[in-house]
Amino acid sequence: MAVIDATGRPPAASGAVPRPVRSRSPLDHLVPTGREEAWRFTPLRRLRGLPSGPDADGTVSVSVQAPTGVAVEQLDPADPRVGRVLTPADRVAAFALARATDVTAVTIPAEAALTEPVVIRLHGESPRTGAGAAGSGVAYGHVIVEIGPFASGTVVLDHTGSATYAGNVEVYVGHGASLTVVSVQDWDADAVHLGAHAYSVGRDAKLRSFTVTLGGELVRLNPTVEYRGPGGDAELNGVFFTDAGQHQEHRLLVTHEARSCRSRVTYKGALRGESAHAVWIGDVVIGADAVDTDTYELNRNLVLTDGARADSVPNLEILTGEVVGAGHASATGRFDDEALFYLQSRGIPPAEARRLVVHGFFAEVIDRIEVPDLRERIMTAVSARLGELPADA
Repeated sequence: MAVIDATGRPPAASGAVPRPVRSRSPLDHLVPTGREEAWRFTPLRRLRGLPSGPDADGTVSVSVQAPTGVAVEQLDPADPRVGRVLTPADRVAAFALARATDVTAVTIPAEAALTEPVVIRLHGESPRTGAGAAGSGVAYGHVIVEIGPFASGTVVLDHTGSATYAGNVEVYVGHGASLTVVSVQDWDADAVHLGAHAYSVGRDAKLRSFTVTLGGELVRLNPTVEYRGPGGDAELNGVFFTDAGQHQEHRLLVTHEARSCRSRVTYKGALRGESAHAVWIGDVVIGADAVDTDTYELNRNLVLTDGARADSVPNLEILTGEVVGAGHASATGRFDDEALFYLQSRGIPPAEARRLVVHGFFAEVIDRIEVPDLRERIMTAVSARLGELPADA
């Protein structure tokens, strides 16, 4: 396995997934220039200085709605539970860890079976009003979710409002547990959100993750998955709708070091409007001892209008030949002409036919979310954007 050296240059060997420096100290991470593999797609000028760790001048409030029996705590950043799952791989995540003054921790006890979701609402309360604004609305946050052995439940992280937010999320899944995590990025149009989401999956445990990115001027999320024992199963699902001028970037890393684990990645996105830019990077590493690994990653992008751009880069690094399966697929294209023709031949107007095709495109992922109100909210948001789609798109 190759490691990025002190200069920040990727390894010379081709085909290997570059390894970033991992450290809790921001000073151990280089300031990105845009030439690094991890930052080459990101418009650094639009990050409002977050890689430099500016002082917080904004607020992202956190409120938790939890069923009886679920513990909700505010931890001191020095608590040993902070950083147990996440060791930052870039300066922004390290600054978020170092500068978050309060850490919200949600704990689902062992053997609990939740029938209602835990809802963590993160609301930015620092709107930017242009050049005359008092500040950038910078805020730092850290959330920890832990589910005990043999428990089951669903946790929703709902991001709304306006801020320049650097936020980390750590998720610890106990042995034999089953956890669904839904992260919704429904920010106002002027928000910037950079987040590191780290998942640790226990022995014979199951994780289902859904990332839904709709709002914000720029959103860049880095989900990572590691396994602590054999039999772990992780499904990472995502949907995103990138509108004119938006930059939405999802960089995933699934590391298989334990044997007999499974991972599935399915991300689907639609893009519309001038300078809409979506980036999806899917990295899967299968270590030398991770025999009987079963992994597959898929990214599909639907370009609805001219002027939009989608970058999709799947990567596999396999260090053992004893795998059940390992593969990936990526495609970017426009509407399915055959599907549109079929619908229009049955009397459906062109604009409605396009809406139906997009709904069907997203439904494969959205229908898996087992929170009815959330499913309806996401589809309503997608429909609202499709209602503005030109008839000849």
